[in-house]
Amino acid sequence: MARIKNNIPGVISDLRKELVEVPSVIAECSGININGRKLKSFLFTTDIAIICNNDADAIFAVYSFTPHPGIIQAITSVASMPVIAGVGGGKTQGIRSANISLFAESLGAIAVVVNAPTPIETIRLINETVDVPVIGTVVSDVTNIQARLDAGVDILNVSGGPRTNEIVRKIREKHPDVPIIATGGKTDEAILATIKAGANAISYTPPTTEEIFKKKMDIYRQEVEEIAEENQQK
Repeated sequence: MARIKNNIPGVISDLRKELVEVPSVIAECSGININGRKLKSFLFTTDIAIICNNDADAIFAVYSFTPHPGIIQAITSVASMPVIAGVGGGKTQGIRSANISLFAESLGAIAVVVNAPTPIETIRLINETVDVPVIGTVVSDVTNIQARLDAGVDILNVSGGPRTNEIVRKIREKHPDVPIIATGGKTDEAILATIKAGANAISYTPPTTEEIFKKKMDIYRQEVEEIAEENQQK
C-alpha cells in the first residue's frame, strides 16, 4: 500500500502575507534540539521589524557592538520565536559577559552565543553562571575546538565565509556528535552543501529592511501609474 504523506494545513492573516521566509531547503537538515525545541533555521538579525515578520525557527541576535541588556530586552520582548543572544567575547569578556548571559537567560533567551576571540576562562565563567546552552563561534579551522567544548561550549556556530563548509567538515570528522550551526549562504545549492558538510542547522541572513522596502516602493509606484493610466482612459 502506498504511503500517504500528511498534508500540513496552514493559516495566515491578510496582513501577514509578506513574511521574510527562510529558504525551504533548510528543512533538509536534522535540526538541533534545545530544551525540547527542534530548531533548523536561525535568522541572523537584530532588526525588530524583521523579527516580527519572519518564519524562522529562532532569532540569532548577534551584532557588531558591545552587548547591551537593553538590546536583548527589546528583542526578546517582540520575538514570537526563541532568541539566541550574543553576549560578547571580543572586547566584552569576563564577568561582564557572564552577567549579560544571566540577564539574557532571565529574559527568556534559550541560549547565549560568544564570539570567536572569547577566552577559555570567559566561556568557563559563563557556563558556571547560566543554565542555558553556550554557543561558541568558530571562524577558522585552527580553533581549538576541544578546549572550548571542555570549557562549556554546547553548540558550535561556524561562520567561516567561503571556507565554512571546509571548517564544518573538519569539525565533523573529529567531533561526530557535536551540534553545529553554520552560515549557509544565499542559494539553495550553497545551503545544501553546508548541510552535507555536517551542519545540523543553518544561520540565514535575511534581506535588509531597506531592500524589502525598495521592492515594495517599486510595486507602489507601478500601481499608482496604472491607476493614473486607467483614469486617463476614462
